[in-house]
Amino acid sequence: MKRHAAAVCLFCAFGLAGCTLADVKVNVASERTSLENQILGSYNSLSEETLLVASVRGVDPLGRIQVPPRKSQEQQDAIAAMQVLSFHADDVDAFKRLGWVGEDNQGLLKPFGLTRDKTPDELKDFAARYRQLEFDSVLREVNAAREVVMRRAIETNAQLTQADLPKVRAVFAKLAADTSQPGDRLQSPDGSWTVKR
Repeated sequence: MKRHAAAVCLFCAFGLAGCTLADVKVNVASERTSLENQILGSYNSLSEETLLVASVRGVDPLGRIQVPPRKSQEQQDAIAAMQVLSFHADDVDAFKRLGWVGEDNQGLLKPFGLTRDKTPDELKDFAARYRQLEFDSVLREVNAAREVVMRRAIETNAQLTQADLPKVRAVFAKLAADTSQPGDRLQSPDGSWTVKR
């Protein structure tokens, strides 16, 4: 149960649970591998950076303009990626409920087509207004942002290198599977697809 709670918090920013960035906080340390702990530590750091950027005041208490601290291009890209994930969180959740996307074994979303049969009543308006072009655009943005976050987790962790990217992808995919809701499509490590029960 604790692992599930940690995974839910982590993937709120990935648009799996529709949470805001303020809710993203992973601090449960049970039943995780060392690699998962390293990646989650890097992710927590990135989440905190994103929250700080969102909360920086433009002026000090005396009314003087404050210049925000300099960030590297990689930091800026990662923060922008987190914002993209947060912005599209509700849409991604709806896509998954509609069966339009699934979580693949690489930590990314895989499209399955915009079928509108068997649409739950509460998603009928949403499903009716979404067109293929917009869907494709959101999916590209979310997957690109996830890629940036995964690379940033490697860059900010001294124990990880680019050679660890497949392991990092597997951790993100496992966390996505752990946080998925019943009915969500999931790809197992062997490549087969299932529906979560």
